[in-house]
Formats: sequence, structure tokens, C-alpha cells
Amino acid sequence: MDVYIPTTVTVGTLARILNVRLDRLIRKMVEAGMAEEATHDHVLTSDYAVLLAEELGRNPIVDDEAAFDIFPPAPHPDPSSLPSRPPIITIMGHVDHGKTTLLDTLRSSAVAKGEAGGITQHIGAFSVPVQSSQGQQSITFLDTPGHAAFSAMRARGAGITDIVVLVVAADDGIMPQTKEVISLLQKDASNVGLVVAINKVDKPEADIESVKLALMSEGIQLESFGGDVPSVEVSGLTGQGLPDLVETLSVMAELQDLRAEKEGPVHGYVLESKVTKGLGPVATVLLLRGCLKAGSHILSGTHLAKVRAMIHSSGSSVKAAYPGMAVTVSGWKTLPQAGDEILDGKESDVKKAIANRVRQVDIAAALADVDAINAVRKEERERRKTESNKEDEHISTVTQADGPKELKLIIKADVSGSAEAVEGALQGIGNKEAMTKIVSSSVGDVTESDVVMAKAVNATIVAFSVSVPRSIEILAAQNAVPITTSHIIYRLMEDIQHRVVALLPTIKETKVTGEASVLQLFDIHLKAKQVKKIAGCRVVNGIIEKARFARIVRDGATVHEGSLDTMRILKKDVTEVRKGSECGLSLVDFADLREGDLIQMYQTIEKPGVL
Repeated sequence: MDVYIPTTVTVGTLARILNVRLDRLIRKMVEAGMAEEATHDHVLTSDYAVLLAEELGRNPIVDDEAAFDIFPPAPHPDPSSLPSRPPIITIMGHVDHGKTTLLDTLRSSAVAKGEAGGITQHIGAFSVPVQSSQGQQSITFLDTPGHAAFSAMRARGAGITDIVVLVVAADDGIMPQTKEVISLLQKDASNVGLVVAINKVDKPEADIESVKLALMSEGIQLESFGGDVPSVEVSGLTGQGLPDLVETLSVMAELQDLRAEKEGPVHGYVLESKVTKGLGPVATVLLLRGCLKAGSHILSGTHLAKVRAMIHSSGSSVKAAYPGMAVTVSGWKTLPQAGDEILDGKESDVKKAIANRVRQVDIAAALADVDAINAVRKEERERRKTESNKEDEHISTVTQADGPKELKLIIKADVSGSAEAVEGALQGIGNKEAMTKIVSSSVGDVTESDVVMAKAVNATIVAFSVSVPRSIEILAAQNAVPITTSHIIYRLMEDIQHRVVALLPTIKETKVTGEASVLQLFDIHLKAKQVKKIAGCRVVNGIIEKARFARIVRDGATVHEGSLDTMRILKKDVTEVRKGSECGLSLVDFADLREGDLIQMYQTIEKPGVL
């Protein structure tokens, strides 16, 4: 893949240009005998940069114009001289363990009541004023979803946070998402502080000691057991223990001595993005460094904006945002992606950087298209080859029939983070016989073009927390395009799972409803000297019903399957005979009944497939 390299470039910037981790590039430099130059801010000439790029499998092109981009500023050489910034604290834990209610009590608002099903669906960023030893300060809280499908969003929250508050319900204990958060923290233990909040201690069934022991078994060394992780017993509902939690967080933040530049280049991250009526594309931005002002030109990925307005989490408009603040920014030309970096620069520099980034994306897309075209052409050649031979054609048909069936999905969500999470949750549903396939994923209400696309590819539209206009519902019904909507992700997963199960082949089970033992055989003389063999039987199990299918079992093996011709008790025709009764039976097109045979009546039951 072609990469454009400037005449001079720092090691950190080169790692970004090559799209490799900085530590991997530094290892490569050490291997190449450049140990002294292997630092983040060391400036390399294009000769050395080209050699390193080739070592990492890239095709370097030295071009200052094409290589231009905007990168985050280098780390400050003396962080202790910088002003302090508010700590960024992330609330994490299992679904329904009371995270949002905990924050709700802290900021005295009713966010929990507004969540669909009482479950947080998006990352929420809120600045909360708190009292500390240094007086009135601000703490930025990130409320991350607890449902399993939002693991990517939780991972993003853990990546930009200073302290994690792990919420564990005292009446529920360690759950799957709790273990997932612990795993995330253990990977980044050196950079992120941890506080355990044991919630719902006001409930009668709360077992605090059991929760602490369970945490110890997961590798969380609590202070109460001689470790270094503080734990606080709280109740989000009553407010019990919240002052202790805030005090603990303030002390940990003071120990971390968090500082950042309040002036200079902007560096932050997009937490969430969506399209808002009247404002167009907007993004919730968490600022880590610098000062973001109204009128600034910023970029995120391949998206740019001139900051038109910034709304604080309290709802008030602000003219400037500083490190540790979360603000909603309007003025975007297009919708940025959650998790992308926010950087600023001159208008001309931002536009030049965007043009170069778009070109790189197009190059990568073209390479992917080439691979796809070659794959399709190869498949077409193989298909033509098999069609030349009837036997090969039969094999091909069987192979195709044996392949997995696909439930194609077009995802529409209210914000980009949700679209990403829904895609991650739904693409894992299925097995080797039936599975989901994500055709597209985007933000916004369901539109006519979505219905047209779904009709063309035979897909189902998944609408998560977005509206479906009445006209679109009518259009979808006319085109037989199914639309499934929900505001709660696990209900959406259940619906899609049912649809995938419907694609699976049904499971056929045979259920024996009755058994009769042949005691004696009788010959009945009919007209034209015809003789019919009738079996005198006793029903030993269940019910013998004339409408059911019958099979003859002799010496443990089935010798015939068919239907009954006659069923009589004495001279009376009947439709069923119960256990313990005797009757006469004959079968259609089978006269080889013998004494001791077992006649079984059965029904075939079709059950839906199982994933």
C-alpha cells in the first residue's frame, strides 16, 4: 500500500502515517540499530523514514504536499508545570446494577427515567461540581452502557478515562459484563485507577462480604483485604455512601496529579454523534488538551467542522471548552464517527488534511474493491467450468444448497456508537446453517432509499431508536420489506434471532402415540373369493388412532410403514382404541402380519431449528 512521507517527520508521526503502533515502530528501529533515535519526538529524515516504511511492508512515496496531515501535539516536556484539569471518571458495570441511578443521584436529574427500559443505550458525559480538599472542583463522569452488546463502547470509555468506578450490585454479585470490565482494566492497570462501588446495599438480600470475596477471586485486591483498590458501599436510590465515594474519587484524582494545557492545539475524542433537527450533524466531544472555541476549525477522521455552537452537559451554551469538559459541538459538514480523534488547525490546513485523508481512504477502498472483483470473477470462472459437466453441475447445486442461509440486515440507528454496537451484536447471530449478514449500517431515520436497497438485496431493515415514517412503512409493506424496530438492544437481538431460526431447517421428531400387540390372525372372506387378513390385537400402550401412521415392528426391526385400512371392535368400526382394549386391525397394502408383531401408531412433529 502506498504511503506518503514528508521530507522530515517525527517518530510518533511516522507511526501514525504507517498506521502501526508506536512501540512496534520503536522495536523495528532498535532492530535496525537506531536505538538512540527511537524516541517519540525524534525527527527523522525521509531516507530513514523510507527504510523503516519498507521494513513494515509499505510502499513509501516522499511528497510533502500529499503527506500533509494534522496530528496531536507531542507530550509536554514538563507536565508538572501545567494547570490541573478535572478527572475523567467512567462508571462501568453489569446491566441493571444501578450505574445510571448512581449518577442520577449525584447530578440530581432524572436520566434513568428517560432511558428505554431503564437501560443506558449511549455514553453520557456529565460534569458534576464536587467538594474536595482544594475547594469546589469539577468531575467529568462518563456513563457507559452495561449491556453486553456495547462492549466496544465500554472499551472506548475505558481508553479515555482516568478513574473507573466499577459498580457491582450487592444483591447480584459478579456478572458477565463485570468480568469483562475487569479484563479491560487489567490490560491497562498502569494508566487507569479503580474504585469499586458496591451498590444497592439498602436491599434486604444484599450480601456485601460475598461480593468482596467474588471480586478477590477475579483478581481485584480490595483495601479491606490488604490490597490497594478502595471499595465504597453505596445506594444510588437513597444516596447512602455517595459522599464517601466522591471523597475517594477526589483523593485519587489528587494523587494522580492530572494536568493538561488549557491553551494551544486541541486534542479530544468524539464520544457520540447524531443528526439533530435544526442543528444537523452534532457530536459529543470530550476534550483532553487545549482550548476549543466557537469559530474553530476542527477535523475528526475524514469529517470537518467550523464550531458553530457548544452546549455543556448542563444545557447551557459555552464559548470555550477546556480539558476534562464534555460538550456537544454543532457545525459539522458530515457526521463524525464515535471514537475518532478531534484536532484543530487553520481552515486551509484542515481542508488540506481532509483531502489527503479522503484520498487515502479511497486508495484503501479501491484495493478492497479490486480484491472483491477478483473474487467474483474467480467464482464466475469456476461456475462456468462446473456448468460444462452435468455431474459437476449437480455437485455445484448440492454444495450451494448445503451452504449457510443469510439474513441480510440494513441497520439504522440514532447515533453512530449505537449503530456500531448493534452491528457488533447482530453479526454474531447464527451458525453454519443460517447466519446474519450486515449489508449497511448508518445513522438517521429510515428513508425511501433504505427500502429500495433492502428490496434489491432482499434484506430486513433494523431500526434502533429511530422513527419510521408512516409513508415509509407503507412503501416497505408494498415491497414486502420487513422492518423491525426497538429502543432496547436485547429485544432487537431476540427478534433477529427468531428470524434467523426461521431460516434453519426444521427438526422432525417421531412421537409414538400408541402400541398394539398382535395376538391372533383371522382370515375374513370377502366377495369374489377374496380373503383379507385381520390381526386380533390388544392395545398395550397409549391410544391406537386410525388417522395416524402405523409401522410394524418385528424382532426389534421395522418391516413396514403405512396407514390402517380397518379398525373394528367386534363388528363395529371405530376411530380409536385405548390401552387395555382389544380390536381387529388391517393395513393398506400389507398382508404379512404375524403373531407377536408390534403395531406402533406415530406422528411426525416438526420443530423449529436451534442455533
